[in-house]
Amino acid sequence: MAVQNSKRKLTDVLMRRGAIDAETLAQAEEAVVASGGNIEQYLLEKKIVSGPDMILAMSEYLAMPPIRLARFTPDPALLKRVPEELWKKLKMLPLFESQGLLTVALGDPFDIMGQDELRTLTGCDLMPLVALESEVLDVMSQVFVKQSNGLDMATVMQDESGDVEVDREKQDEEENLEEMLQSAEGAPVIRMVNMILLEAIRTEASDIHLEPMENQLRLRYRVDGALVEAPSPPKNMQAAVTSRIKIMSDMNIAERRIPQDGRFRIKALGKEIDLRVSVLPTVHGEKIVMRTLDKSSLMPNLASLKLDPVSEKAMQYAISQPHGIILVTGPTGSGKTTTLYSCLQELNQSDVNIITCEDPVEYQLAGINQVQMHEQVGLTFASALRSILRQDPDIVLVGEIRDGETAEIAVKAALTGHLVLSTLHTNDAAGAVTRMVEMGIEPFLLANSVVLAQAQRLYRKLCPSCKKTETIDPEILEVNKIPSDFFEGHTVFTAKGCPKCNNLGYKGRGAIMEVLLVDEKIREAVLRGENSSQIRSLGEERGMITLKQGGLNLVREGITSIEAVLAVTGGE
Repeated sequence: MAVQNSKRKLTDVLMRRGAIDAETLAQAEEAVVASGGNIEQYLLEKKIVSGPDMILAMSEYLAMPPIRLARFTPDPALLKRVPEELWKKLKMLPLFESQGLLTVALGDPFDIMGQDELRTLTGCDLMPLVALESEVLDVMSQVFVKQSNGLDMATVMQDESGDVEVDREKQDEEENLEEMLQSAEGAPVIRMVNMILLEAIRTEASDIHLEPMENQLRLRYRVDGALVEAPSPPKNMQAAVTSRIKIMSDMNIAERRIPQDGRFRIKALGKEIDLRVSVLPTVHGEKIVMRTLDKSSLMPNLASLKLDPVSEKAMQYAISQPHGIILVTGPTGSGKTTTLYSCLQELNQSDVNIITCEDPVEYQLAGINQVQMHEQVGLTFASALRSILRQDPDIVLVGEIRDGETAEIAVKAALTGHLVLSTLHTNDAAGAVTRMVEMGIEPFLLANSVVLAQAQRLYRKLCPSCKKTETIDPEILEVNKIPSDFFEGHTVFTAKGCPKCNNLGYKGRGAIMEVLLVDEKIREAVLRGENSSQIRSLGEERGMITLKQGGLNLVREGITSIEAVLAVTGGE
């Protein structure tokens, strides 16, 4: 009876992950009741749910790492620990053993008594991994048939000095994960890393965190700006997983004392994804963060960003200018690169020469000349910008203005007939102007070069399928200086959670923008040396919508919640 309850809960996980809908599940359950079979096996046999989806759902429900076993060849020494008939009865497959810990693939992870029996027979603690029952049985049938035919598996496993040389062709540094999962690369660690990457693509995670702790290797995904914990890989596979990712990223696997950076590209689930990898040594091992860069998610133009009419009109005006500086500001991860690339893609025409200097180049754009910074060899933003200006550019993108030297060259470029786009780290749009003055740029040069300054934040969108109405606590309005009647006549929503949004209550993100168009009044204020608060107030008088105002407008429209807006603009 307990197993049946767990089965029903597993189907709930499948629905929440979007692997099956309620109607199809109901039909499948009716068929299973009529035949007296097993719902999971029925879903797999009828190909209603794919193998990877079933493994990932079982992994989530049981908090147990997943693994694929296509053509996996187990160690014959481990197979001899238990009679062949028992392995088949238990539907388990030994993967490897380390210091009394036996890692096993479970074809039936609900068989608790079978796991206890294996512990008793082997004298080992178990590190269980979820696997498809069909794959476990397939591997067993192949291995035991070969052994019965007299092939010495121990010799095959140990002899690495044969005459056959395997040449794995490297095609533009790309790896097709779906082919790797089906094909049969032998090591469990390869399949485990592939499953980690596939889950990131499926959930549209922006980052993958692999964090070594004292007793576990923690796995987390950043989905819509929030870190979500996932079932962890076995601790005893930490070194192997780290080495695999470092090899894929073209890093030095022998160097474990200093941070390293790398990148690689994969094709999976119909997408082509670039991954930027950072490895950082910690007291319990090397922490890995992989940033996923999906070129297909880039906006083709400004209109696709769905800005408010005032901000879109100002941005369209700014990028249509023949010269000047456009400054985009915001904290790390606020979507500045996406905004700049959207501007570039709109400006990218056959009669325009666009050159960028970036650190790093996140997305490779067709028709645009992109330069990667290398400070170790002296290629900094300032030195690259000097050289770029001798390349007859019409439009120049500077990844970030970090110092006075870069700021000075950018201003001179704008004053000599180039359109310059760049980013700064400031809290608001007005702060971008005063920050340039603090870097040593004369106010009269700045007033004549800056066309527009923009600040932005990314907010989480409410899931349209499950958002629910709420009444805002008056104390929240008072503390955050929001007029008590601001939401009168509007329905306000908050997050709930459902299968379509993985029970998070939010699905996707959007940008809130504060756009300061530099007109004559703003120029005069810059020339007078006024501070950012004074320039901000002047901008509001002239129709600028602040970050908080823009966010609260989205709450009134039912697109997001007040909690999500205050999380990114509360201090503005």
